[in-house]
Amino acid sequence: MHIVATMDPEQLNHIFKALADPTRRRIIDRLRERPGQSLFELCAGSVAEGMPVLSRQAVTQHLDILERAGLVRVEWAGRTKLHALELEPLRTAAAQWLGQYLEEGRDG
Repeated sequence: MHIVATMDPEQLNHIFKALADPTRRRIIDRLRERPGQSLFELCAGSVAEGMPVLSRQAVTQHLDILERAGLVRVEWAGRTKLHALELEPLRTAAAQWLGQYLEEGRDG
């Protein structure tokens, strides 16, 4: 039997709010493909993908929301802040909230 960690409703709200924005989902995708990216690398990534250029301020605001949701962790390399994807809160949210509907769907 797999024991699922639980999170409070406010934390669930932070996670689903973070996932609701397509720009934040793109940032998550980039960090999944290559962890440990700096703010500069994340900004430059949108140009490389042919997407509209995101300002440093816009990316910083999106990263703040992702960090608050626990989906991004920060490490420092000298004076550079590196960002990496943190999957455990996503797994917990999926198991705790989405899981109830997915399990229910199997019965029907």
